[in-house]
Amino acid sequence: MSSNRTLSQEIRQEKPFAGLEEEAFLGLQRTASLLMQALGRELKGHDLSPAQYNTLRILRGAGPDALTCGDIGDRLVSPGPDVTRLLDRLEQRGLVTRLRDVEDRRLVRARITREGTDLLAELDEPVDHALRRLLGSLGPAKLRTFIELLAEARAAT
Repeated sequence: MSSNRTLSQEIRQEKPFAGLEEEAFLGLQRTASLLMQALGRELKGHDLSPAQYNTLRILRGAGPDALTCGDIGDRLVSPGPDVTRLLDRLEQRGLVTRLRDVEDRRLVRARITREGTDLLAELDEPVDHALRRLLGSLGPAKLRTFIELLAEARAAT
């Protein structure tokens, strides 16, 4: 998108927004969607969705600890997807393994496999490069301010 186009122009909205809050909210949604699509293009060659990528990163971050579906769901950037189905697809590809909890057999825990860790290691640099390309032009000061503003907005939820 050209930086000189307004949100109204991008979404072809002819009437004014109801208020600044609505414009900010829709701008945030539009921006998040475009950024997620760009990330999705980076992951597509590895047959991973952004949610699957996020799940693998969560499991890598957990180290040797295996996490329950609930633990993973709580940590997802975009909560809501069916974590069990995400894990099914990742397990079919050999990127995660699942095991029954030894103390509570009803609990199933997931752990990233070596293949999953290797795939993430392969993706670290291209994803980092894509994020720098997408957001780096804001510069460190604006990015810090942006991060703070987003945290304030999340705190209201």
